[in-house]
Amino acid sequence: MSKPIVAIVGRPNVGKSTLFNALAGRTISIVKDTPGVTRDRIYADCTWLDRSYTLVDTGGIEPESKDIILSQMREQAEIAIATAHVIIFIVDVRQGLVDSDFKVADILRRSRKPVVLCVNKVDSFRKFGNDIYEFYNLGIGEPIGISAASMLGLGELLDQVVRKLPDADPEEEDDDRPRVAVIGKPNVGKSSLINKLLGENRMIVSDVAGTTRDAVDTAVTYGGNEYVFIDTAGLRRKSKIKEELERYSIIRAVAAVERADVVVLLIDAVEGVTEQDAKIAGIAHERGKGIIVAVNKWDAVEKDDKTIYSFTDRVRSVLSFMPYAEILFISALTGQRLPKLFETIDMVRQNQNLRVATGVLNEIVSEAVAMKQPPSDKGKRLKIFYMTQVAVKPPAFVVFVNDKELMHFSYLRYLENQIRSAFGFRGTSLKFMIRERNGKEG
Repeated sequence: MSKPIVAIVGRPNVGKSTLFNALAGRTISIVKDTPGVTRDRIYADCTWLDRSYTLVDTGGIEPESKDIILSQMREQAEIAIATAHVIIFIVDVRQGLVDSDFKVADILRRSRKPVVLCVNKVDSFRKFGNDIYEFYNLGIGEPIGISAASMLGLGELLDQVVRKLPDADPEEEDDDRPRVAVIGKPNVGKSSLINKLLGENRMIVSDVAGTTRDAVDTAVTYGGNEYVFIDTAGLRRKSKIKEELERYSIIRAVAAVERADVVVLLIDAVEGVTEQDAKIAGIAHERGKGIIVAVNKWDAVEKDDKTIYSFTDRVRSVLSFMPYAEILFISALTGQRLPKLFETIDMVRQNQNLRVATGVLNEIVSEAVAMKQPPSDKGKRLKIFYMTQVAVKPPAFVVFVNDKELMHFSYLRYLENQIRSAFGFRGTSLKFMIRERNGKEG
């Protein structure tokens, strides 16, 4: 089941990043007393009362600002609103109700999304308790007083958020068609790829903010099998500020990746692989999805006999945290190697669901230990009792040892490599949990 998305929105400098950090449980956003300091939209996976959701921090909405960065942040926030299932609207009790709050409330009302109104900086309910009621005037529900900085009132806030989260979609749960998210920076050819797969120009990409409200699901049949492609293109920008342009891709990628089995990261062959590509790829990697790196516009690159090898090395270097990813060189324009894309999707999905019998797995582990002795510390050596697979999508393994502190990262990576060389698992991450015989986990 995919996680619903909860977006924190509000005008600049009301404490969105502070609230985000408080709910996420760690400092992720940059918190600084300057309006507009949260330029990137940042996300975190959270849980409250056994409900999991993805929390998104947005740049502040400045409804009528002519400042280019503030106006672009408004557009980013509007994308987050369009994609979110529940919105936390945060206002500032110390500044009181201001005109911008009414304008943001109006944007939220038009979205028809569930909204939880949160009045921040209520460090003392005795001092500010009565001031909370002023915010009823916004007409979007009961205001909840909190202090993000002091961690006050967050339980009541989250209770309201969880009540408004949607139930799982039973149709999506029963749908066993492969779900493929196509992610990447703007203008790398995501819509062009899906149009080519469909054989018709069905994806309309508009310059109007909010034209494509959500990731678009498209059924594509190939070789008698049906696939659901989740397109995340939706918006292109005329903006001349390239750094700002690239930030629009993150929230859509999070929403699409959550619902996908396999993720196709599209990279522009002409531009080459970038740190932004790595940032977007990380979303899929963290969530344990099957990953294919598709280098698009390969037809537009001047090539010699070494081009494909040097490009592959560069991709592996920038995306070094996911060496298991499959790499394909394609052209959405000409259709080059698109049949190979479907073959790779099937192979990666198969590997995501691959189960290895405990006996066979432990034979490989025994051989690996015999070839390379486990690490030791102060005369005590790591002993691996046995390993067993406990889950798929992605494949997850529990390793039982005498002392989990002795399991160095490098040795675990060595074991992973041995398992991969024996069983493949191409295109999928593997997860390992280290447990001591006494039940201690690592």
